[in-house]
Amino acid sequence: MTAPVRTARGSEELIRAEEPVLAHNYHPLPVVVARAEGAWVEDVEGRRYLDMLAGYSALNFGHRHAALIEAAHRQLDRLTLTSRAFHNDRLAGFAERLSALTGTDMVLPMNTGAEAVESGIKVARKWAYDVKGVPADRATIVVAADNFHGRTTTIVSFSTDETARAGFGPFTPGFKIVPYNDLAALEAAVDGTTAAVLIEPIQGEAGVNIPDDGYLAGVRELTRRAGCLFVADEIQSGLGRTGHTLAVEHESVVPDVVLLGKALGGGIVPVSAVVGSREVLGVLHPGEHGSTFGGNPLAAAVGTAVVELLETGEFQRRATELGAVLREGLDALVGRGVVGFRARGLWAGVDVDPALGTGREVSERLMREGVLVKDTHGSTIRLAPPLTVTAEELRGALGTLEKVLTS
Repeated sequence: MTAPVRTARGSEELIRAEEPVLAHNYHPLPVVVARAEGAWVEDVEGRRYLDMLAGYSALNFGHRHAALIEAAHRQLDRLTLTSRAFHNDRLAGFAERLSALTGTDMVLPMNTGAEAVESGIKVARKWAYDVKGVPADRATIVVAADNFHGRTTTIVSFSTDETARAGFGPFTPGFKIVPYNDLAALEAAVDGTTAAVLIEPIQGEAGVNIPDDGYLAGVRELTRRAGCLFVADEIQSGLGRTGHTLAVEHESVVPDVVLLGKALGGGIVPVSAVVGSREVLGVLHPGEHGSTFGGNPLAAAVGTAVVELLETGEFQRRATELGAVLREGLDALVGRGVVGFRARGLWAGVDVDPALGTGREVSERLMREGVLVKDTHGSTIRLAPPLTVTAEELRGALGTLEKVLTS
């Protein structure tokens, strides 16, 4: 790591200082990170922690990956922002490389994951009116229960998490919610007004819920027969996390539209994108959608460097190989504090015996032992370390989990 960042205030004082001046929309673990490198972070007192969350997959390539930092520094010295009022010399290359990596025709660059989802919704509706011929303002989108696509007003309108919804109505109409992993329910919900089916190939926030084999292929076939779009939200599951560039590749499925974010910015800048066929993204015309920062030169430079890392296949292979280590270690803990888990690639939702504590309590115990994870609902914790983690580091983290659960 680089030289320590000196601060006059320690962790406890900094945490207290946030209380009166920051909106209370988060409940972080009580650790104050000051610097990081690779799979490790360090707090203001110099204590080191293994990062087993990786920014919910935003840090797939670890903290401060040398190639990504170099790309950012190089671009910072040249040009950072033009807005889309003008062209910039980095955007075409980024779009070309990203469309080639994902096997798509066109790219709509945005910034955050939620913006990518909102953009995908707008594109699907526009396609329904212009191409499918759905009557004006009648288009519907079918989504899955227990989804997590973001926290904007429209997105929480089709959430089934009352914590995300309560107090934020009135809600945006036009969505039908069906159970996840239920093709019969999905088929019953699709009709002539359906613009798209929007799902996560793996539900991350819900606890890394992995559908049955054949579900994604079934969604693809159903949407094809019904004449509507398949929109896959790969913001958490995509870009190497599951052992493929995209999680839908586990079933050799090609959606009409894919939503990307998080890892696309390399943990340096927010970068997201909607990628898809020309027939779908071609419905947009000047003035109908945009973003001042979307496709900015700095984001395009970092995004291009991310794509270059994925083009080698190294990180997809690492996720597969290290995923086997992760599953082996979790298998050994079933019945010894772990009641079950779901894993694909280097990503797992781990259900802890509720008698041993909530997910939050287990996360705090792990933090005290030098491992950072994040809880989700109930007694479930999520493990999503950087794809740069070593097998030794991963086994060490699993050993710490065993210690926390069995001591």
